Amino acid sequence: MDTLMIKKIEAVLNEDVRPSLAQHHGNVVLVDYADQVLRIRLTGTCSGCPSAQVTTESLITAKLQEKLPQIQDVILLTGVSDDLIAQAKAILHSHHAPE
Repeated sequence: MDTLMIKKIEAVLNEDVRPSLAQHHGNVVLVDYADQVLRIRLTGTCSGCPSAQVTTESLITAKLQEKLPQIQDVILLTGVSDDLIAQAKAILHSHHAPE
């Protein structure tokens, strides 16, 4: 990933997006940026919100493309992350381990 571009994206997210999401107890995580396409994941209460796609389009994409027009698309990832699955397995394993 282009580290300079990642820093620019994170700056826009910190200044223009995360404060709005925080009001709803949510956040956004940058997953990947390649070929002018940004992949993000919403966290907190925003992750399961029925309006997540609208938030992505009307707030996140709009702000990012306004300040960084080289971003061609923003894709919202909605599946469960591999990290979260690994955490869930570890918790289940610890609760069901023989004593």
